[in-house]
Amino acid sequence: MQQQRPWIIDEEEKAADRQTASLGGVAITLLLLVLGLFLVRELHAKGMIEDCLMAGRTNCDQLVTSYF
Repeated sequence: MQQQRPWIIDEEEKAADRQTASLGGVAITLLLLVLGLFLVRELHAKGMIEDCLMAGRTNCDQLVTSYF
């Protein structure tokens, strides 16, 4: 009969839990990065439209959409 060693199983479970937590952290970081880049792009576009309107132009939507 083999003697079970609970500390080995416990260490393997802890290692798996650490890997899962690390992957979750990477996924959250990537999600925040993508959302941040989207937000920066949208704010830049809105700022360009606002600058165009403040300059007194009337065709700002066409000018800004041609930029992106």
